[in-house]
Amino acid sequence: MNNQENLTIEEEMIAEVAPEKPSKILMVVTNISEFDDKHHTKTGVWFEEFAVPYNEFIKNGFEVKVATLTGEIAPIDPASEDLFEDIIWDEAKKALNDTDALNTIDYNEYDAIVLPGGHGPMYDLAKSELLGEVIIQFNCQGKLIAAICHGPAGFLSAKSDGIPFVSGRKLTSFTNEEERYYKKDELTPFFLQDALIDEGADFIEDTPGAVNIISDGNLITGQNFQSAKNFAKAVIEYLSY
Repeated sequence: MNNQENLTIEEEMIAEVAPEKPSKILMVVTNISEFDDKHHTKTGVWFEEFAVPYNEFIKNGFEVKVATLTGEIAPIDPASEDLFEDIIWDEAKKALNDTDALNTIDYNEYDAIVLPGGHGPMYDLAKSELLGEVIIQFNCQGKLIAAICHGPAGFLSAKSDGIPFVSGRKLTSFTNEEERYYKKDELTPFFLQDALIDEGADFIEDTPGAVNIISDGNLITGQNFQSAKNFAKAVIEYLSY
């Protein structure tokens, strides 16, 4: 057996035992810090919906890139700051202060896109043509698309040949009833549940605050911030098999 044959066998053995490259996750969050000029009520990223999945993704060995539409700081909804005192959230806070602009990212490198909520996405992600294009491309390639609470607002601009991405898909989001329960119904620019249903989604809701995760092929959605841990688990399980 010559040296070239020996080398080939060794390379094959290394390839068999070498660990697979970790999945790469693109998390896209909002830049919006207020509901509108009229109310001046603070909003932004609901921190738990970002930080819980972010920490779980990192802990499980995934590579995570955090993006916004502008590449600026992603503001955190002050109402969700109750997690801040615990040091385990520090890296997640830093990640929101150092985002990349979505139009500078080669999203072909990523295996999944994840959209956390907070009311902010209702104002920017819901209108982003670029984000819509990214979601459609991920869907065409069979890659994972996941969103929680108001994150599915980012689906509204995703259309292929005029057909909404959500048409015929089973999903959930923050519900009309939850908007009323948390007294945000007079602030939000529209009801996300209604908007998704209008686009043809098969919307599946549970009671306010209930943990609700809906999986439909390469689409995973969570209803609210209470679902953050189970949402992260569903994404990790999908990418691990």
